[in-house]
Amino acid sequence: MAEPDERFMRAALALAAEAAQAGEVPVGAVVVKDGVIVGRGYNRPISSADPTAHAEIVALREAARHLENYRLLGCELYVTLEPCVMCVGAMAHARIARVVYGARDPKTGACGSIVDLPALATFNHHGAFEGGVLAAESAEILRRFFAARR
Repeated sequence: MAEPDERFMRAALALAAEAAQAGEVPVGAVVVKDGVIVGRGYNRPISSADPTAHAEIVALREAARHLENYRLLGCELYVTLEPCVMCVGAMAHARIARVVYGARDPKTGACGSIVDLPALATFNHHGAFEGGVLAAESAEILRRFFAARR
C-alpha cells in the first residue's frame, strides 16, 4: 500500500468516526487534488434529512465548491466503504480519476459486490477503482457501530 493511500484513508476513517458520534452510519470520504485534501465528508442523511448525503457526495460537493468546478479532473476520492450506485454515478459525472475504498459492501456495493458499474464499457467515464485499503479498520468501525445499536 502506498503511503499517500494510507494517509488519506486514515483521514476518511477520522471522518467516519465523526459520523458515528453523530449517530450516522460511519462512512467517511476525502477528495484529494495534487496531494491536498480539497473535500471532506461523512454520512449525514439522517441529520440533514437528505437521502443523497452520503460521505462521497458531501465530499464531492465540498471539492467542487473549493475548486469552483463541477468537473473534478485529476482528483482522487478515498472512502471507507465501497461506493453505492448513486455515488459511483456521481463520481463518473465529476470525472474522478481514481477511487480508493476500504471495506466491501455486500448489500449496496457497486464496485463488484452486487454490481460492478466501473466495469461497464458503456459508462462515459472510466476512472480507476481500487478496494481493500485499510479494509479491516473500515469494516471494524462499521461492525462496532451496528453492534452498539443492537
